[in-house]
Amino acid sequence: MNTVSGMALRKLSEVEPGAMRAGLLAVLVHVIFFAFMIFGLNWKTYPTEPVMVDLWSSLPPAVQPATKAAPPPPEPKPVLPPPEAAPVPPRIETPPPPPKPDIALKEKTEKPKPVEKKPVEKKELVKKEQEQKERKEKERKEKEQKEQALKEQKARVAAEIAQLQREQQEANVKAQAKAAQAAAQSRLANEMAEYKAKILAKIRRNIVMPPDLPGNPVVEFDVTLLPGGDILDVRLRASSGFAAFDSAVERGIFLSKPLPLPPDPTLFPKFRNLSVKVHYHE
Repeated sequence: MNTVSGMALRKLSEVEPGAMRAGLLAVLVHVIFFAFMIFGLNWKTYPTEPVMVDLWSSLPPAVQPATKAAPPPPEPKPVLPPPEAAPVPPRIETPPPPPKPDIALKEKTEKPKPVEKKPVEKKELVKKEQEQKERKEKERKEKEQKEQALKEQKARVAAEIAQLQREQQEANVKAQAKAAQAAAQSRLANEMAEYKAKILAKIRRNIVMPPDLPGNPVVEFDVTLLPGGDILDVRLRASSGFAAFDSAVERGIFLSKPLPLPPDPTLFPKFRNLSVKVHYHE
């Protein structure tokens, strides 16, 4: 470059004195341009590449380098005079794209972090606990109400069953009492009929019937008795139309005392006043 500048200055000085300044300016512009080309294109910094390291548990055996014959020394080249450098026209080059900031590189290399969920606020937790507590309390009350209703229903059913049982027992008692009363009445009627038949049979045995009475006349007397069967009074209620037959029956009644009575003294009132009806023919 010094040779080129000297030659340019020598030519300028030979041409004309006023062109020397123009040549100096041209040389200065070329020097600045070459400096810009050399230093301006190397300002960009590149990140260092990562270094890969292999870890060995033991060192591999050393490889013995093969012995080679030393190459012969190169032949010296003839020195040629440097050619004259032609002036290089200025080139307009597009500036390189600006480097991306480290933040963008980090965003690409780093994975997005998952968004952490915010913790539930205390008010919401308290509200949920309160709602859960109210729901449990409601369920408990509903369960108690169902159990109470079931108990009341069972109590009503038991009361109805007990009432039906009492009514059935009362009906059974009434039926038994009625049956017992009917049996007692039947027994009393049978006993009274039995002893009236005995009284009538005893009286007929003591009657002396008058002979040859027409038809079958009937006479009726009212007899009043005393306890033990004694006769207190005898009265004629309905005559047979034959005085002899009426007198014979009255004598037979007196001759039949004491009249047979039931052993139960409670039945004596039924025999105190007797109606004795006698037929001429049995």
